[in-house]
Amino acid sequence: MHGYFFVGIGGSGMSSIAQILAGNGVKVKGSDRSRDRGQNEALFKRLEFQGIELFPQDGSGVTGDLECVVVSTAIEDTIPDIKRAREIGVPIKHRSQALAEIFNAKRGIAVGGTSGKSTVCGMIGTMLHHAGFDPSIINGGRMKNFVSDGVTTGAVSGKSDIIVIESDESDGSIINYRPECSIITNVTKDHKTVEELITLFETFIRNTEGSVVINKDCPVASSLNTSGKKIITYGLETKADIVADILEQGLFSSVFKVEGTRYELSVPGRHNISNALSAVAAGKLFGMSDGAVAEGIAAFKGISRRFDLIGEARGVKVIDDFGHNPDKIRATIESLDKYEGRRLFVFQPHGYGPTRFMKDELIDVFSKKLRDNDLLCIPEIFYAGGTAEKTVSSKDITDAVRANGKDARFFEKRDAIPPVLISEAESGDIIVVMGARDDTLTDFCREILAGLMKAS
Repeated sequence: MHGYFFVGIGGSGMSSIAQILAGNGVKVKGSDRSRDRGQNEALFKRLEFQGIELFPQDGSGVTGDLECVVVSTAIEDTIPDIKRAREIGVPIKHRSQALAEIFNAKRGIAVGGTSGKSTVCGMIGTMLHHAGFDPSIINGGRMKNFVSDGVTTGAVSGKSDIIVIESDESDGSIINYRPECSIITNVTKDHKTVEELITLFETFIRNTEGSVVINKDCPVASSLNTSGKKIITYGLETKADIVADILEQGLFSSVFKVEGTRYELSVPGRHNISNALSAVAAGKLFGMSDGAVAEGIAAFKGISRRFDLIGEARGVKVIDDFGHNPDKIRATIESLDKYEGRRLFVFQPHGYGPTRFMKDELIDVFSKKLRDNDLLCIPEIFYAGGTAEKTVSSKDITDAVRANGKDARFFEKRDAIPPVLISEAESGDIIVVMGARDDTLTDFCREILAGLMKAS
C-alpha cells in the first residue's frame, strides 16, 4: 500500500498538505473539479511540477494500491472518487487527520481563531524563516513571501523540526493537534455557534503542551478556561502582556511600537497590528530578540487575496479581498475608515448554508459600517455544487441593508456588476471585491480594472 489521493487537491489547505507530503517523498495524486473546468491552471501546473499526478474527478485515479484517500469537509459522498474508494475498500481520511500526523511529530505552532489565522500563520512562518529556523509551514492561504515557479504557495517544507500551521475550527479538526504553542486570534460566530466554538477552543487549549497565546481584546477568547496553562496575552484595547503603541496607519501599511521596539508592517488595518502582536509573542517563545522579530515582521508581504491591490485606473483602486464572514468584513471596512474617497464594495456570499447561518450578522455589519455614500453590490449566492437548501438569497441581505438607509443593490448575475462600478466610480474612489471559495474572484477584479482602463 502506498500513496495518498487528495479529492479537491486545488483547495488551499488541501494543496498545502499535498505539497508537504510530496516534498517528504510520499507519492501523491489528486483530482479537483476546478481543474476539470479549466480553472486555476497555474496552481495545477505547479503541483504537477512537484511530481503530483492529477486526474479527472471521475474515479479513474483511485486505485487499490493507495494508502488512503484524503478529503475535506466540503467533499460529498456523491463524488465519483469517493464512490470508487468505498467500492474497492480504500480508507478515507479527513484532511485534518493527515495534517495532524505531520504536525504532531514536530515542534508545532498551531494558529487558531475565527479570523486572521492565515495571516498569523504566514507572519510567524515568515519570521522564523527569515531568522534561519527553517520551519515547515502549512497554511490555508497562499503566502506572498514564498513563490515557487511563479506561483505563491501555502506550503513550505523546512528541514528543521519546527512546523507552523493554520488550524481550522470550522470543521472541528482543531482538536486533533498537540501544539507546543497555540494561538487564538479571536472567537466569533462563523461556521459554528459561539457556544460550540468555546468547547472546541477549550479542548485546543487543553491539548497544548506549552504556551497559549490569546487575543485579550476578544471577550470570548479572553474568557476561555485556561486552567493549568502558561498564557501570554496581547491586545490593542486592553491591558495585556504585549500591547502596541500605534504610530502610523496607511492604506497598505502600519507602524507601531512594542516596549520601545519599532515594527513596520506592510499589510493594513488595526486587525493586522493585532495579528502582528501574536507573532511577537511567538517570537519571544522561540527565543528571538526583539530586533529579529521586528525584521521578520517587516519582511512579511502578506497573504494572497487579503486586501490585494490588483491595480489602479482612472484614479480608482481595485482591491481583491477574502472577507466573507462578518468579522472579516468588518475588519476590511474598518481598515478604510480614514479613506476619503467613495468606497464601492462587492460582496459575494458563498454557500446557502453559511449565508443562512450568518445572514443577520452580515446585515448588521453592513448596516453599521457602510457610509451613507458607499455602494454595496451583492450578486446571488455562489453555489459550487452539491446538496443545498436554496431558501435564502442575497436579496434578503440587500433589502435589509437598504431598509437601514444604505445603498445596497442586488444583482441576479455577477456579470451585471462591473458596468455599474465602471459607470459610478470616480477618481479617488476605491473598489473592494470580497468573497471566498470562488477561484474566479481575482479574475473578476481584473475584469473591473480592464473596464476602467477602457473607459478612461
